Amino acid sequence: MLKSWLKIYFRNTIKNKGFTFLTILGLAIGIAGVIFSTLYWKDETSYNKWNPNKDKVFEVLTKIGKTNDTWPTNEATLVNILKNKTDKVEEYCYYFPWYDNYGSNVTINNKKEFIDKTIVTQNTFFKFFPFEFVKGNQSDFEKNKVGIAIEEEEAKRVFGRKNPINQIIQFSDGRSFVIYGVYQLKKNSSILPKYVIAGIDEEIKKNENNWGSYNYGLLLKLKNPEDKQNVTQTINQIYFDNRTAKDAKNNGVSVEQYVKENGKYEASLQSLSEARLSDQVSGFPEGKGNALFLKIILGLSILILILSVINYVNLASAQALKRAKEVGVRKVFGATKNQVIFQFMIETILTTVLAFLCALTVVEVLLPSYNELINKQLELNLISFLPHFILIFIIVVVFSGLFPAIYVANFQVIKVLKGNFSRSKNGIWLRNTMLIIQFTIATFFIVSSFIVTHQMDYMAKKDLGLKGDQIISIAYYRYDLKDGKRYKYYQSFKPDLLKIKGVEAVNTGTFQFGTNSGATSGFDFNGNFVQATNFAFDFGLVDMLKIQLKEGRNLDPNFSSDTIENVLVNETTQKILGKDFKINTTFKWNDRKFKLVGIVKDFNLSGPNDEIPPMLLMNMKTVNWMGENMRSVFVKIDAENASETIAAIEKFWKAKVDQDYPFEYEFVDKQFARSYENYTKQEKMFKILNVIVITIALFGLFALSSYTIERKYKEIAIRKVLGAETSSLLQILSKQYIYFAFIGFALAILPSYFLMQKWLENFAYRIDISIWIYVFAFILLLSLTLIVVLIKAYSATRINSLNYLKYE
Repeated sequence: MLKSWLKIYFRNTIKNKGFTFLTILGLAIGIAGVIFSTLYWKDETSYNKWNPNKDKVFEVLTKIGKTNDTWPTNEATLVNILKNKTDKVEEYCYYFPWYDNYGSNVTINNKKEFIDKTIVTQNTFFKFFPFEFVKGNQSDFEKNKVGIAIEEEEAKRVFGRKNPINQIIQFSDGRSFVIYGVYQLKKNSSILPKYVIAGIDEEIKKNENNWGSYNYGLLLKLKNPEDKQNVTQTINQIYFDNRTAKDAKNNGVSVEQYVKENGKYEASLQSLSEARLSDQVSGFPEGKGNALFLKIILGLSILILILSVINYVNLASAQALKRAKEVGVRKVFGATKNQVIFQFMIETILTTVLAFLCALTVVEVLLPSYNELINKQLELNLISFLPHFILIFIIVVVFSGLFPAIYVANFQVIKVLKGNFSRSKNGIWLRNTMLIIQFTIATFFIVSSFIVTHQMDYMAKKDLGLKGDQIISIAYYRYDLKDGKRYKYYQSFKPDLLKIKGVEAVNTGTFQFGTNSGATSGFDFNGNFVQATNFAFDFGLVDMLKIQLKEGRNLDPNFSSDTIENVLVNETTQKILGKDFKINTTFKWNDRKFKLVGIVKDFNLSGPNDEIPPMLLMNMKTVNWMGENMRSVFVKIDAENASETIAAIEKFWKAKVDQDYPFEYEFVDKQFARSYENYTKQEKMFKILNVIVITIALFGLFALSSYTIERKYKEIAIRKVLGAETSSLLQILSKQYIYFAFIGFALAILPSYFLMQKWLENFAYRIDISIWIYVFAFILLLSLTLIVVLIKAYSATRINSLNYLKYE
């Protein structure tokens, strides 16, 4: 019997190549989509799972006063006090919450090397991230306050076959470290450093009595994770006693009044197991995952699979009409209802197997492009993915095969052998419902695609308040220069850089375009508190970037006080501090007196997806330590012969500025574009999914319209004999699909609106969802529906009436 069923399946497959192609393609697309999203989900949720301490390790986050900003950085003063206040913490570890590439031009065995992904921390680091040591050991690293451990592959690159243990790495800033261990990295960790440098203790000691210096990430390893709330309360009490109460006393006001005006400092603990996909900020250098995007990808892939299954059911149901007599004959010869169901389930299983093979091929071919789209290095491991394969396979087979199998098995023998294939209204209702669901899903994708595209266009055209065209940002290393020498050295080579043909202006600053760079410091004025981002730069930057002045004047080298106490602020700062904060106002900042000489219009350095923060702008000489934070040199070049100008700059740079580091530059416009690159990739993904969904939906629409119209051939023949015009026949055959399209569209309005509003919340500046988006979406949906239906309907009007009325 099974052999007979297989013969029938393959015979029908060959006979109906178009039907087979559509069913396999539709299922393959849906299955491939689920595999892609599951790979992404497995990767994102696997972060830190390898770490046995993941539930005991917490990073300390700090909410800063009235600003409601939460920082992943803390004060150097905290740990010593906390040790005396609680015994519930097993280990502490300060670290810089970024990969510290400063001074990464090193000398090893008299050979210069350029290294990256170094993390500066305390010697307790490996108690929090217990990477396995393959050479040396963890205890040797922990015995020394200063030392280095190096990642295994990096050790091979730098040292070859030589044993790196006890070798010395000398940094360009004068620091030297001994290598005490070589470790293996674990995949998907919140910290994946090539170098772990125990070298932060000296700086912690310098600032252990300095309240207000939020520069350090802090990890706590609790003895019991359930003590999280208790430890959080202890930290908050420390903040209250040492910050809030003391600041209130120093300002001569009550604690209640101070908190009302300035807010208070509050800590929260975020576990390592939750950090990757948490809604809170994270201080881990590998960054955060995008939980919302992950949910969107999973949801959309499930919708596509549902669409594929519905498409298969509709196609199989339509095809069942052509096999009705076959089923009737089999029943006459003794086949039971269960045997018919089983036969058609076997056929569904075989079709699903073929679809799976196609889906795996699609995944293998498109995985590199998918990785590029989501910035991952995913791999499809068939063995580890097997449980997911089995689950997807069972779901597809059950939901795709059961309805068509039962539908076919319930054909009445006498009717089908007489050529009467009419069925109950329940079956028609179910098929129409599935068609409406397809329209709903298709509408959701069309609307979402329109909204995403509109938002991306809005961001690309958003006025940032500055002009970065034809400005290149050159990475300025030279971390060997200390104590203000970095800025002085810049001043020494700037005149020669300006002499290069095509160079129009040169400047520098303590920021990078397209990032949330810049230190922040709080100050108050007349009871209003602001946590402003501090930017220092050379004279002329405001003009170079064409930032508009709202009030007062620009900083000018002709005024000596402009390098001592005079500053600018942006509009946002003035709004927060009130109308009395005006030109020539004096205020205190970090225990120094400053004078406001100008207010600039708001401009956005980080990109159009971030809110403009309050800013305090000053000359690089105004605060001595600002010069140490120089990251780039900005050069405005003439658009004509730009490549020759850049080549000349590179030649000058390597000869006069920095012989040790590579010459690295990027156009500022490109840096801004990169700030919303992830959203641009989301736009591409929405467009791709939109095409896929519409294609699958049209397959299903074609199948169901074919099924419905073919059942009406006799009615069409009678109408033609009675003189019906082609136009009236087309109207009759297509009107129900217009009705279904409208219902599906209406059902998609609310879900698409609320879900896309949620997505738009990621943006500081966003579009309003216009009614015209829905109007255009409905026009597109209706147009595609009519094209597909009318093609089939028109072919139905060309049938030979005698073929369907000769037995009447």
